[in-house]
Amino acid sequence: MSPRALLLLNPLFFASAALADGPADNIPASVRPVPPPGVAIPDEARASLTTQAAKLADAIEAARTTLKDRPTLPFLPDVQIFHKSVDWALRYNEFFDAAQTDWAARQLADGFARLAALLHNETPWLQARGLVPRGYVSKIDGSIQPFGLVVPESFDPNLPHRWRLDAWFHGRGEKLSELDFIHQRQSSTGEFAPQDTIVLHPYGRYCNGSRFAGESDFFEALATVQRDYRIDPDRIVVRGFSLGGAACWHFATHHAPLWAAANPGAGFSETEQFLNFFQGESLQPHPWERLLWNLYDSTSVAGNLRNCPTVAYSGETDRQKQAADLMAAAAQPLGISLTHLIGPKTAHSYEKATKAEVSRRIDHLASLGRNNLPLSVDFTTYSLHTNRTSIGTIDALGEHWKPARLRAAFLLAPGNGPLHQLAIITENITALTISLPPGSLHTRPLSSIIIKSPDATQPLHLNATLTSDGSLSISAHLKNGAWTEGPDPEPGLRKSHGLQGPIDDAFTDSFLFVRPTSKPANEKAAAWAQSEMDRAIREWRRHFRGDARVKSDSEITDADIASSNLILWGDPSSNSLISRISANLPIAWSPAAITAGPRSFPAADHALICIYPNPLNPNRYVVLNSSFTFREYDYLNNARQTPKLPDWAVINLNTPPDSRYPGAIPAAGFFGEHWELKP
Repeated sequence: MSPRALLLLNPLFFASAALADGPADNIPASVRPVPPPGVAIPDEARASLTTQAAKLADAIEAARTTLKDRPTLPFLPDVQIFHKSVDWALRYNEFFDAAQTDWAARQLADGFARLAALLHNETPWLQARGLVPRGYVSKIDGSIQPFGLVVPESFDPNLPHRWRLDAWFHGRGEKLSELDFIHQRQSSTGEFAPQDTIVLHPYGRYCNGSRFAGESDFFEALATVQRDYRIDPDRIVVRGFSLGGAACWHFATHHAPLWAAANPGAGFSETEQFLNFFQGESLQPHPWERLLWNLYDSTSVAGNLRNCPTVAYSGETDRQKQAADLMAAAAQPLGISLTHLIGPKTAHSYEKATKAEVSRRIDHLASLGRNNLPLSVDFTTYSLHTNRTSIGTIDALGEHWKPARLRAAFLLAPGNGPLHQLAIITENITALTISLPPGSLHTRPLSSIIIKSPDATQPLHLNATLTSDGSLSISAHLKNGAWTEGPDPEPGLRKSHGLQGPIDDAFTDSFLFVRPTSKPANEKAAAWAQSEMDRAIREWRRHFRGDARVKSDSEITDADIASSNLILWGDPSSNSLISRISANLPIAWSPAAITAGPRSFPAADHALICIYPNPLNPNRYVVLNSSFTFREYDYLNNARQTPKLPDWAVINLNTPPDSRYPGAIPAAGFFGEHWELKP
């Protein structure tokens, strides 16, 4: 029976469907702002906070010089989070309750206190227990991003002990400014605070379900915690509820080999059925949008739960029980029975007794730790964005956005006593790296490795050589129907991890907006590009909580080209960088036309959006005329926040941009695995 049929048979669906966000949020022409406008605060409070925030900003800038060569400099973001939280609330009308002025005053005081400690070469908050707000500088845009920690009373930084870490992803909060988030992280332990466990609360760059830059935020925050605390990498648990449950489903499936356990609660686990049933939305996606749902849909890779022990939770009468029900329905045909604990007679919350059972089970799994080298591995992906398995990485696909599967098993080699053979079967995979950590071959000695796939004429047999530290690293690629040892020697571009598209992928790492400075040949395209760039700057700040770095095309340096994805606005006549690289793009853009293979569009009323490896530095992207591709309409429901454009799109400028798209789209598509234009 299909997941949809199972849901329709559930009487709780009909009782709860009316609780969806409702038809008012299904009108693209009438979109309420997210975040909403703030409220007025007393003039006296505004004046005092503005003065104090400016003083803290000046003190931080002065401290940079003082701390330049001191070991406390890396902890300056732990001060800057308090300035940003108040400064942005003041500048962007993000006080949502007059009482928040008291929070702001306290946070500024905390910022001054931490800065004074840094100047005395002290970081007392690194030894603190309880609720500890922290921060880091994001590689994406240089912004200051907060996160929160719950540090157990048993914590002692002088002990050689390695600590379990639980990551808790927060629920939807349209008013979750930095000010509000830090206040929560100073006043609430949260849903779970296990003994002898550090709990990480990522901000996730506001309210996006840890997608796109929000996904990067979690890994950046986690890296900061691992830098400063002794975290056991084999006892990291991912958890969350509601929107945080949706984030947890994503990490549990797409990043399955990284965790000791996962504990998603409610949320959503896919796009289409959630929006159809609970938002009451009639979906009419472009074909590429439907394919791109697989970037975050967990139901399409439900088999990956084999690689991550998972305990799901739902309230019996919660409409978001749908997430776990659909995951169970998707996993069951694959031979997986989802462990799904249900709080009786409970809506969108934890029932006390069931919550205790959830804790017991997750604590047990965390005590066992992650299995670094399981006897068998079964991992599916649709994109090289998520390519890590328990035995290495998937390095190239036959075709993106079709399922690619790697199955592997350690089998006792016949006649060789304790020796094993590692047998690997692949589908839609054309290159991989087997990487076993030190000590692996001492605990599970190998005699040989065999790699085969349905589209290979013959398997590859490799002898496994024992290294002195017991590690193994071997690459193989599929060429002319046969697996061959070593990386693919063929020169030229190839889609690879971090360089696989779609357009949104450029905004998960360092990026730089490049504005044009020359007189455009096409005023219509120039006006559209300027408007879209202005919107992108504004919406990046509102939705991903950072200031996009912007430079003129004449200011771009070799260091910029080396370090960042370049987002080029304009056309070849107005932007010198577009002119410089245009001959190397698969789609031609001349003063007369935009030409994509046999299709041609008049340049007078069309523009090009695309992503491509930068011809000036193929290790980074270049993007033409786009920021993240979901727009204001999609802010209203997090399940809508999926990529709306593939690798390239031609835009008809005669249709104005709206809350869903940057204009009419007469043509769009994905580049091939060698970044070629597909027919």
